[in-house]
Amino acid sequence: QLQLVESGGGLVQAGASLRLSCAASGRTFTNYDVAWYRQAPGKERTFVAQIRYNPHSTFYTDSVKGRFTISRDNSERTVYLQMNSLKSDGTAVYFCAAKGKFTPSFAYDLWGQGTQVTVSS
Repeated sequence: QLQLVESGGGLVQAGASLRLSCAASGRTFTNYDVAWYRQAPGKERTFVAQIRYNPHSTFYTDSVKGRFTISRDNSERTVYLQMNSLKSDGTAVYFCAAKGKFTPSFAYDLWGQGTQVTVSS
């Protein structure tokens, strides 16, 4: 299976930018779709963005469109989430998730441990 490790979280002010990384190890990375989810305090985990295995098509939840960008570097086995114009509601633990390319849409079943992002207003 694929193992996922997130990094890049931290404390930033509202309006700032942050880039999260998700490093993968194990199986063939190019066979996996990868997504970012987040879980705010006291709330359920929600979808943020995903990038397909090929041809790297992307999809975002409405609240982050135009501010967040997901990308992947297969040679580095890493997926990134560039977050611009962060808002206080962006405070959450951000999780990287993966699924095999033939697994049904949004049925992510491999998860990292998460990285904390705190946005101060």
